[in-house]
Amino acid sequence: MVVLVTGANGQLGQAIQSISGNYPEIDFVFCDSSSLDITNLDTVNQVFVKVKPNYCINAAAYTAVDKAESEQDKAISINVIGAKNLAATCKENNTILLHVSTDFVFDGNKSTPYSEEDIPNPTGVYGQTKLDGEKAIQETFDKYYIIRTSWVYSQFANNFMKTMIRLGSERDSLSVVNDQIGTPTNAVDLAQALVKICLTTNHQPPTTNLYGIYNFSNEGQCSWYDFAKKIFEVNNITIDLSPIPTTSYPTPAKRPAYSVLDKSKIRKAFDLQINNWEDSLNK
Repeated sequence: MVVLVTGANGQLGQAIQSISGNYPEIDFVFCDSSSLDITNLDTVNQVFVKVKPNYCINAAAYTAVDKAESEQDKAISINVIGAKNLAATCKENNTILLHVSTDFVFDGNKSTPYSEEDIPNPTGVYGQTKLDGEKAIQETFDKYYIIRTSWVYSQFANNFMKTMIRLGSERDSLSVVNDQIGTPTNAVDLAQALVKICLTTNHQPPTTNLYGIYNFSNEGQCSWYDFAKKIFEVNNITIDLSPIPTTSYPTPAKRPAYSVLDKSKIRKAFDLQINNWEDSLNK
């Protein structure tokens, strides 16, 4: 089985690379933006003709939430046009597409976990481009798995956990918002879930159709303040940490106040065991 992974240098791309050796039955082909620019349809076609992938995991994305407010064209180019290019090329080559989306497609006005049936209503450019990317895929091709995830962190690339560890070494005190509630997701856990989808569906009878939208994050919920507190605890960092409201930390993009995802659909469909966020952070 050949699995093409876009965005190889990003956080998720590196997480998939870190576990790829555990799956000798899969021939992974990793492409970064220089070897596969998803915004260029001709380039995408050329790579697919050469690689002949059975699956494509799209880990390429524009994820700078605040910057997206002023770089709308760039966000659209990667998150919408790029997604559409991959879907069109997957259709032409009969490749199954796994596309990673986000909790930011929701406005955060709920107080119970979001299911795949809830109506998206993004509050910023980033969330809107990710939703438009989902729609572009759905309008182009029907063999897709769209995986919405949240608060992704890992030992790779830039993320909240690494920022907290760096700040913990530089400062004596820190303030972190405590009124945005969600679930941290270890990128390696997400990577393993994506690979499990490939392996499960590769041996599926043609009559079974599991295509569609799924939620995946770790289990449990917390605020960014709770997450930071746990990061410092796990790494034995002593710092004076204070909770603050979102209003005290204004950002260009509005964040969902609540974005916990309901994972029951993906658990059932692919027989997934999902770790609690604290257990994954400890690992």
